Amino acid sequence: MSTTLDRSPNTSMRELRGDLSPGEFAASVRRAAREIGEHVSCDARYVGRIESGEIRCPNYAYERVFRHLFPGCSLEDLGFAPRREVRAQGRRGGPFEIHEENDDVHRRTFLTGGPAAVATVLGLDCPASAEVPPGTRVGADDARQVEQAVRDIRLLDDIHGADTLFDRAGRALRTAYQLLNRGSYSTGTERRLQAAAGELAISVGWLAHDSGRLADARSFYSEALATARMADDPALEAHSFCNSAFLARDTGRPREAVRAAQAAQQAASGLGSSRLRSLLAMREAGGWAQLQDRGACERSITLAQQLFAAGPADADPEWMSFYGEAELAGLEAQCWSALGVWDLASERAQQAIALEEPHFVRNRALYTAELAHDHLGRGELAAAAESGCAAVSLLDEVRSTRIRGMVADTATRLRPHRAVPEVAEFVRRYDLASVG
Repeated sequence: MSTTLDRSPNTSMRELRGDLSPGEFAASVRRAAREIGEHVSCDARYVGRIESGEIRCPNYAYERVFRHLFPGCSLEDLGFAPRREVRAQGRRGGPFEIHEENDDVHRRTFLTGGPAAVATVLGLDCPASAEVPPGTRVGADDARQVEQAVRDIRLLDDIHGADTLFDRAGRALRTAYQLLNRGSYSTGTERRLQAAAGELAISVGWLAHDSGRLADARSFYSEALATARMADDPALEAHSFCNSAFLARDTGRPREAVRAAQAAQQAASGLGSSRLRSLLAMREAGGWAQLQDRGACERSITLAQQLFAAGPADADPEWMSFYGEAELAGLEAQCWSALGVWDLASERAQQAIALEEPHFVRNRALYTAELAHDHLGRGELAAAAESGCAAVSLLDEVRSTRIRGMVADTATRLRPHRAVPEVAEFVRRYDLASVG
């Protein structure tokens, strides 16, 4: 087993892959990650970078997954160089890398840094006036940078929320489309760059959505859909319609939400992902709930639950990492809330909070704000105030206009009831947080 810092192939990992294709091996890595509650975005390209020796040492998340997948093996047994040697070589200006996606060092930066630190980690802090010269040669490395920007945005949004990310992520999107429209590239790079640019447009659209820029969100989702149609990419099309359905529901256009969710289901029908179809059924359920069609809503929820129970699959899109049992329960809670079925709404919201993983801070804040709203719907003022306090305690960590709006609505509705001690405490804490 080689531990010297050369760029020789990692024959150990190649041997461990055996007869599996790089894509099949990547899927086994993702399955192992799910078993231990870790999230990695392993794909065939990442496997190739390991086996070629480009990645001499994985980050801590991948290390935990590999140790789970191959019990008893050290990094050196797996053909990697010791972490301290790779870091030392990197400090001396060497060409070797530790792949840092989801690395603990990055997590600390995400948690403690302000917008400038966030931009530095993302690599998005480029001048707004930067232009890609016509005819610029675009290769696999450029496409990979766009793909990584999408992953970083998703990770940062889970921790920070959208408000601190939107402007800089928008610059990255502009650069991605300039590469696509002005660059020179192979057919393979074109398809990869189209998919990456479309996913980036959806990510920026979501940041706009969550930060209250709803017209911008609609525009970005439409751009992603146009890219999907031009590239004949049903996976990107399904994702675009999925987010469009979510936005339509949030902006009071429930019939459009239902139609977009149904279009997404049609696009996804041949993709082989029951979990994706489950999410899309829940998007449709949200539209029916706003239309006050309980029968249609319940049918969509039942379908979503059945599809979810089919379990994860290798075909599940990478962007769906958020869609677990907690999100399923949270979306159902929103449906019952829209229908005014407060008992079921609060029950599902509590379930979502209990099931959510700790690092999904934004979602925990969302479900807690939803629970406060549902308690209020049941007339439980003290319980609503207690959930409101829990939501306020998470607002320091999350920059989401959408979630803050939900908590603000609860505060407005509870304010006349300050004779209740729990309500008085919630209003006090909310006002202090708002001033801060």
